[in-house]
Amino acid sequence: MLIGMDDTDSNEGMCTTYLAALLADELKAYGTVSGLPYLIRLNPTVPYKTRGNAALGLELRLFDESDSSLREQAVSHVVSRIREYAAADCEKTNPGAVFIFEETYDKMRAPLNLFFKKAVTDVIEIEEARSLLSAFGSKTRGAGLFHFSLKNGRGLIGSLAVCGAALNPGWAVTYEYLAYRLPQNWGNRGGPVRFVDPDSLIEADRRTTPDTWDTVDYSKKSKPFPVCVPGSDDPVLYGIRGNSPQSVQKAAGFVVSEETERFCVFQTNQGTDAHLIPAGSISEMRPLHSYILGGTVHSYAETLEGGHDIFTLSDASGNLSACAAYEPTGDFRHVIRQLLPGDSVTVYGSLKNQTLNLEKIKIQTLVPAVRQTNPVCPVCGKRMESAGRSQGFRCRACRTTAAEKTAVPVPRTLKPGFYEVPPSARRHLSKPLIRCSKEELEN
Repeated sequence: MLIGMDDTDSNEGMCTTYLAALLADELKAYGTVSGLPYLIRLNPTVPYKTRGNAALGLELRLFDESDSSLREQAVSHVVSRIREYAAADCEKTNPGAVFIFEETYDKMRAPLNLFFKKAVTDVIEIEEARSLLSAFGSKTRGAGLFHFSLKNGRGLIGSLAVCGAALNPGWAVTYEYLAYRLPQNWGNRGGPVRFVDPDSLIEADRRTTPDTWDTVDYSKKSKPFPVCVPGSDDPVLYGIRGNSPQSVQKAAGFVVSEETERFCVFQTNQGTDAHLIPAGSISEMRPLHSYILGGTVHSYAETLEGGHDIFTLSDASGNLSACAAYEPTGDFRHVIRQLLPGDSVTVYGSLKNQTLNLEKIKIQTLVPAVRQTNPVCPVCGKRMESAGRSQGFRCRACRTTAAEKTAVPVPRTLKPGFYEVPPSARRHLSKPLIRCSKEELEN
């Protein structure tokens, strides 16, 4: 059976990945957990998400596929754990779980694949998920599909999406090693502050980059920042992302930390840009979606209160008035501030409240930069002086005149190519440049 779960965490604590890691061990009492658990990040712009908007999945091979009571026991075990661990007191937490049994795999493969792709790039309402469940499912635990939910059940959306990913291999896969704290140390239970030795993270990063990424952010001016250690009160101690199970496990071997309860390696869609949609024009863009869009810089960047920088992008269909690099993106903002009207760029980011939140930018071509200066006297070669307001310029010695200032070329330090936000400001789904092939970077 495939088991999909979502929305058991809250902004204050808990983490659905912990529940998946726990069940990956406990379900061995009923059968074999096949492969690695799934950690699928969904559309990062949806307004009702809690934190990372991830859905979790497992595939369980029962000891006896024909034993309906064993199937029911496994389902009941998962449901009881969701009831126990879900942060249901949080208004935004609406747990859901879906159980798809093997006899239903073939007929659900295609529709769930479409649902999975839509959940990553689009906005899905709970009614659409319930309609799909009604078309294929039953609330009888022995049938081909069973679902369970609490409150409004919005977690059913992610639960179906992760099952779609599991039934349709072929999407870009990365991996994450997640280590979990002892339950008595969880922050929301009054436990001590997390301890992960920062020097050991630097060593782990040094030994495994580029096969792992975003373990440490070196862009901070004061000292390296451990990106892989969360700040919320959930059970996660640290998480290391990489291109293979071997690379994340190797990196974890260098980490010095407090005692852990368990760890789990997940297969994920993180770091793949799976959320981005190529946009043909500005006019076709919709809020709460993420895009790759080519255009021309229309205005100089403006620095707003708080250190955020925005500029206007244009194409043949109109203007996008706000492409934003927010204060947490650090030195990425310096790139944005150097853009000039007329520069050709491709932007990558999510559209919310009519603002494109930038994740990456590729500068295609740059217009020449000039500065206006007083003209040079053609006789003596010295700079002319102003002849008075609106009266042009003159050289007193040579009695020569000029009507206006002269444009002088100025070298631009900015170069064509890709620029990205630092690891501490990167979204889960955003593909870091370190993962891009030479062809991707050059095309």
